Amino acid sequence: MLQFITHPSAKISIPEQVRLAIEGGCRWIQLRMKDATDAQVAAMAEEIIPLCRETGTILVIDDRVEVVMQTKVHGVHLGKNDMDPAKAREYLGPHAIIGCTANTAADILALAPLDIDYIGLGPFRFTETKKNLSPVLGLEGYRKIIDEVRAAGCQLPIVAIGGIEPADVPALLDAGVNGIAISGAIINSPDPAATVASILS
Repeated sequence: MLQFITHPSAKISIPEQVRLAIEGGCRWIQLRMKDATDAQVAAMAEEIIPLCRETGTILVIDDRVEVVMQTKVHGVHLGKNDMDPAKAREYLGPHAIIGCTANTAADILALAPLDIDYIGLGPFRFTETKKNLSPVLGLEGYRKIIDEVRAAGCQLPIVAIGGIEPADVPALLDAGVNGIAISGAIINSPDPAATVASILS
């Protein structure tokens, strides 16, 4: 399970990023435009929805619950300072995908009783695509956290995020994550579609 996260880039527009990720086989996109207005995010979502629709690709939007409601995309990813997940569920209904950010086992176990679909756990290492970065976990951090939450009976899918390179994927899967979220390593590669295909394989 690979989630591609968009990021503003001088080299490659967001619709082009999405097109190349889908071309490489990715079927899960997170539209993240931290410094944009809701109107700009909604306009971008409308532009990429047809690409996602014709390939059966899941599209979630970072943070903007109102935009998710307006554009009727699949769901939302909520950071730690975004809307309360229970409130988001109330607004978006039972079928929306809701993902939440976590940095510790305690974060995950606090979220576990809520009606959410996955956890974005990170950061794996330092990343420039994220401001206000939480402490870096590294491979050992993932192992410890996943062991702890699974021992506590929490089976929420966990997606690793934050500065991940294609070469990191096997070890992260071995540490017990259920999916990988990547942004920069795909956008900045010379051939994004080929990079996506190699990550998936």
